[in-house]
Order: sequence, then C-alpha cells, then structure tokens
Amino acid sequence: MSKATTATLSAASLALALSSAMALTAAPLTAQAAGDNERCYGISLKGKNDCAAGPGTTCAGTSKIDYQGNAWKYVPKGTCEQTTSATSETGFGQLMAFKEKASS
Repeated sequence: MSKATTATLSAASLALALSSAMALTAAPLTAQAAGDNERCYGISLKGKNDCAAGPGTTCAGTSKIDYQGNAWKYVPKGTCEQTTSATSETGFGQLMAFKEKASS
C-alpha cells in the first residue's frame, strides 16, 4: 500500500470513530433531557427551536418566526405554561402545538 492510501484510510477510520463516539455520547443526553424536561411550544425564537417546526422545516433550528406555535423547545417540567409566548392565546407557552394568534 502506498503512503497516500494509508493516510487516506487512517483519516477515514479516524473520522468514522469520532462520529460514532459523538453519536453514542449524544443519545443518553437526549434521553436525560426528555426525562427532566417537557416540550414547550411557542416560546423559541426564530431558528432556535429544539425540534418540530412544521411543514417546510427539518427539525432543530429551523423555525421561521419568533414564538412559532408548532416549534418546541425543551424546558424544565412544570415551567412551560409559565413561560411567555407572544403568539399564544394565553400569552404563555403551550404543551401542544397551536396556531399563532394574529398580531395586533
């Protein structure tokens, strides 16, 4: 094997090992976050949601507007409905997705 082939294989192996390690590390954090937190809709700023941002988006960081009603962010359990939301009918985050109220 040539030096160039060996270097390419070594770099590819390192990249694969690193990405595998990162995936394994992230999985427990997600499960832990879900256990201590709840999804709160309508509180994230544009592009700062944790996930679920409706049609035309892919997931985290894809909300199109501030306080988008179908985009959620993790918050500590019990705090969602006390967190301000400029688009919610109640003025606070919701535990379910909602249609934003018309701006006045």
